Amino acid sequence: PMGSERTEIRKRQMATTPETPGAAQAQLTTGNRGSNACCFCWCCCCSCSCLTVRNQEEERARRTSHELQAEGIPNCEESPAPTLEEVNAWAQSFDKLMLTPAGRNAFREFLRTEFSEENMLFWMACEELKQESNKSVIEEKARLIYEDYISILSPKEVSLDSRVREVINRNMLEPSQHTFDDAQLQIYTLMHRDSYPRFMNSAIYKDLLQSLSEKSIEA
Repeated sequence: PMGSERTEIRKRQMATTPETPGAAQAQLTTGNRGSNACCFCWCCCCSCSCLTVRNQEEERARRTSHELQAEGIPNCEESPAPTLEEVNAWAQSFDKLMLTPAGRNAFREFLRTEFSEENMLFWMACEELKQESNKSVIEEKARLIYEDYISILSPKEVSLDSRVREVINRNMLEPSQHTFDDAQLQIYTLMHRDSYPRFMNSAIYKDLLQSLSEKSIEA
């Protein structure tokens, strides 16, 4: 008797609220459209809003990364093409390499392959700061140099010892053209001892030297 009562109740429930798989699917779809909650379906045709938001975020991240990458490579200095004599002179000393825009550009190209271009960019920014005389411009440029190359939060932070960092922090209280002199010298020495010997043996330098030598022979 109990079994027959349960059966009867079940029949009445089904007659009152008929529900087919199609109806259930329609209700689920309608519910998803009505709310922006993320669905958990595993089918590839899921059209919930979470996928749209996720795709937008991924596209934004890709665009931001590309823009930052483009901004992270400033234009090289304007300079005439180097002569064979100049390129040969670069091998004589690091100072001669750094004296000419063409030399700095070639060295920068090499540093970029070693992911250390920030050393040259920092050195050049310090040189530019030394040419300023306007107090407000000096303060602004000093702040930008600090944020770009000294701050530990910057992706372009240069490698400096604690003593030099302490000097910079004191100097930043009243920035001047010479706020980063100690740091600039340390980075110059680092490039001279560490990167310059490898540059002289690099394909970038050898190819340039060979190209100019061949042109000289043809002339």
